[in-house]
Amino acid sequence: MLSRLGPPLAVAVLAGPILFGLAGTILPAFGYLPALDGTGFTLAHIENLLAQPGILMSVLISLAAGLITTAVSLGVVMLFIAGWAGTRIFSRIQHLVSPLLSVPHAAAAFGLAFLIAPSGMIARMLSPWLTGWERPPDLLIVNDPLGLSMTAGLIVKEIPFLLLIALAALPQVDLPRTRALAASLGYGRIAGFLHGVWPPLYRQMRLAVFAVIAFATSVVDVAAILGPTTPAPLAVRLVGWMNDPELSMRFFASAGALLQLGVTAAALLIWIALERLGAAILRRLRRSGLRFRGDMWLRQGALAAMVAAALTVLAGLATLAIWSFAGLWQFPDAVPETLTAKNWIKTAPRLAGPLSVTLGVAALSTALAIALTLLCLIRENETGRIAGRWALLFLYLPLLVPQAAFLFGLQLLFVFTGSVASLPALVLAHLTFVMPYVFLSLSDPWRAYDRRYEAVAAGLGKSRSATLLRVRLPMLSRAILVAAAVGFAVSVGQYLPTLLIGAGRLETITTEAVALASGGNRRVIGVYAFLQMLLPAAGFAVATLIPALVFRNRRAMRV
Repeated sequence: MLSRLGPPLAVAVLAGPILFGLAGTILPAFGYLPALDGTGFTLAHIENLLAQPGILMSVLISLAAGLITTAVSLGVVMLFIAGWAGTRIFSRIQHLVSPLLSVPHAAAAFGLAFLIAPSGMIARMLSPWLTGWERPPDLLIVNDPLGLSMTAGLIVKEIPFLLLIALAALPQVDLPRTRALAASLGYGRIAGFLHGVWPPLYRQMRLAVFAVIAFATSVVDVAAILGPTTPAPLAVRLVGWMNDPELSMRFFASAGALLQLGVTAAALLIWIALERLGAAILRRLRRSGLRFRGDMWLRQGALAAMVAAALTVLAGLATLAIWSFAGLWQFPDAVPETLTAKNWIKTAPRLAGPLSVTLGVAALSTALAIALTLLCLIRENETGRIAGRWALLFLYLPLLVPQAAFLFGLQLLFVFTGSVASLPALVLAHLTFVMPYVFLSLSDPWRAYDRRYEAVAAGLGKSRSATLLRVRLPMLSRAILVAAAVGFAVSVGQYLPTLLIGAGRLETITTEAVALASGGNRRVIGVYAFLQMLLPAAGFAVATLIPALVFRNRRAMRV
């Protein structure tokens, strides 16, 4: 049956590009690349890399960004769930934060830059009545040397991701009964959560947390927009070396990719050590008998942090929209003097090519990911075996290995096969990153499906395939469309795979938007970044409207 091909194909899509890519990165890093006369192994390229000016600072910025982003994001999510889970406020914040997962990182980074820049929206709203500024202050906020704005941009985007991962894992722990038991023993709301719920909940979230570390230590688009430039984070410098026209730089760039892999591995090892330290502290607190009943201040702080993260992203997106339609807008005016569509009209001719590539690649990679996921889940039903820990590890593999560490090697593979900058190669590269999100989005609704419907269909003489096509898939159509919208959003936001595998000849809205980051035309940046945000929003709108229209006479099917 066709479903038997699902798991092997999924493993090939998830692991194949990474294994080939790592081989194509590690071998040139040690001097072996016969196509460029590299037939022997040497450490010279690694030694040259380590002698580069500012390389240690680049490494430390990347390492710190990964650890701080993860610690702050996870801390906010943990305290928010601990303090507010089960309340009406929790439900409202969940509905506020959940849509932000679809916002591409580059769009959120541009929005934050437009907010916090010396001439940004926050300064305009406070000037001159509070600050006295008639001109933008000479402050280095965006692209600050310590990478604080970059880290802030990563935090506000990773909070929604970790919150949704936690919400998916929360039903697997008995929160109400554990909370009631802890309260009966006199523990405060947060203390009871930390002692009774957090350890099993974190075990369910652990791979997702590792994925956040891997992403934050090797991010390129957010770092190019918000990160420091003297020196830049390692991943940004690595892309510059990869795109150098001098062919001998391929060895040097491979050494840099290997170093990036080492930085991410070091961050993961440090985090594992922090996990053990945190577990030891939690055991000590448990034995001390402290109840921490007066935790309202901490609960309010977690709520404020969650709301601030959501509002920051929303305010940044609103600022992008205003700039895309802004006419004359001098500092310190809070709003532009005029609003005009001229920015969109002038930019429209340049949007057609990148927009068509963006839509085509996103649609194809998402369709393939949905097909592979359905085959895997159908096979899961046939065998009665749910994917275990190793399958989950394969699923997270593209998220745990830094993109820069294997995409360069994958690019070399495509160059040697003559398929670089081709649409199939780019779709395959996107599929590697889209597949995990689609599977994670669709697997829980699929497994929660009431199989008694299938028993009824079988009792009426329907075959397995007929039951699948006429009963199960229609009933899960909303979940499938939502998973497709998630995959579409992930593909739209892919920067580094498009830049390297597309080789600059297949441009998307995301690559064009990041390329504009070094320019000063906020109106054009606003057009590209706002359009980049609109595309995933359109995908989710379609996923919501189609079930509402198709099942308009069947209320239970619309929700």
